[in-house]
Amino acid sequence: MSSTTLQRTAEIVMVLGIVALCQPWSLFLHRYGLTIVIVGLVTFMFTNWFGKPGVTPEDTGSGENGGVFDVSDHNEGRA
Repeated sequence: MSSTTLQRTAEIVMVLGIVALCQPWSLFLHRYGLTIVIVGLVTFMFTNWFGKPGVTPEDTGSGENGGVFDVSDHNEGRA
């Protein structure tokens, strides 16, 4: 399973945990809602820490401008 897929799954688990906490019908879901949120959060954190090996600054956008798009770099659409 890729890191991005696992990250997306962890996000969904966290949202489902919040829904489980807020719903009034099932005491079981309400009781374990916080546990579901914490499992999703820990999984999300681990995928961020151990996800993609060898990420370079160019991949993260923190190169020369720090990932900021500078309009002055362009010549108003002219070549």
